[in-house]
Amino acid sequence: MTMADNLRFSKHKVIQQVGYRKYDNFDAIDVPFTDAIPSDYLGMMGVPISFLSKHNPDQFEIVWQASGNTRASAPSEALAEMKYQPHPDDRGGCGVINGERVYSRIVIRHRETA
Repeated sequence: MTMADNLRFSKHKVIQQVGYRKYDNFDAIDVPFTDAIPSDYLGMMGVPISFLSKHNPDQFEIVWQASGNTRASAPSEALAEMKYQPHPDDRGGCGVINGERVYSRIVIRHRETA
């Protein structure tokens, strides 16, 4: 579903009520449920690690696994593109939204289609 469809029809109340929140410390939206990944959003998205069991490499590019101390292993180009900024509460790259640390996320984006 598109982002607009998810905001209107999602079975997850948090998506309908709050929408997609942006991270404080990098340029990406948080998608708390794999079935709420918008089909039309072209930017970076932080998705739950359960996404890996559903990953289609033809559709999505995995940019970074944001968890623990993986910031050091993230490609510097990806961190620059995401405008990543260390945050005192992120504990190594998990992400911070409204001053609160969120669970580990996989940062993905849609692949370019030719």
